[in-house]
Amino acid sequence: MHLLQGKRALVCGSTQGIGRAIALHFADLGADVVLLARDPTALEVVADQLSTEIGQQHAFIVADYSYPDALKQTLGEALRDFQPLDILVNNTGGPPGGLIKDADADAFLEAFSKHLICNQILAQSLIPGMKQAGFGRIINIISTSVRQPIPGLGVSNTVRGAVASWAKTLAGEVALFGITVNNILPGATKTARLASIIDSNAEKFNKSAEQAAEDMQQTIPMRRFAEPVEIAQAAGFLASDWAAYITGVSLPVDGGRLSCI
Repeated sequence: MHLLQGKRALVCGSTQGIGRAIALHFADLGADVVLLARDPTALEVVADQLSTEIGQQHAFIVADYSYPDALKQTLGEALRDFQPLDILVNNTGGPPGGLIKDADADAFLEAFSKHLICNQILAQSLIPGMKQAGFGRIINIISTSVRQPIPGLGVSNTVRGAVASWAKTLAGEVALFGITVNNILPGATKTARLASIIDSNAEKFNKSAEQAAEDMQQTIPMRRFAEPVEIAQAAGFLASDWAAYITGVSLPVDGGRLSCI
């Protein structure tokens, strides 16, 4: 079923993990996909993997979230070729782990810039076209820490909450124009970041990576990690016409791990 036939989606952080899974899934659903990441070689690889049925056209933008001003300039130039864009998926790798009491102030500034300032730049760039079309979907890939802080991820917990509040505020401002703004809160998902967290826990608690992974899975009612495509499927729904009356929500996709309602 081509839920996104005729739509154009900008998917950020789309060379690996959840972002890559969303890009591939959106293409399967019929969307034209514009990839955005900092590695041109990796972007070319993913672009070649996107399904291309008759009429579909994909592209990519090379940009680095470490340089917001350059991102803004690059995006402005690229959008002259890629407009209109109907769907924006804000997604980037999480800040390094560590206790909040030990975090340097610069770590907060860097994370805030990458996660919130860059989201703002991207949204501001695309919203005018969405308003003109009377349709828009902004989907932010955040974290379950929005609902329940994750121990050992102090900076991430702080900034993810700020992004969720930004999204909720924006949702109220643009709803009148047919634009929805929603967050997906992935639980533990099979990505390079999860592998890094598992390795860190294994070293910290002097156990094997296999045992550290098993211990993490025991905290999840489904007793397994998510596949990236399972996050992508939630994004596909929120991007579609089926979710036209859903906005301002934070949707956990976590196998039931959150203990709050």
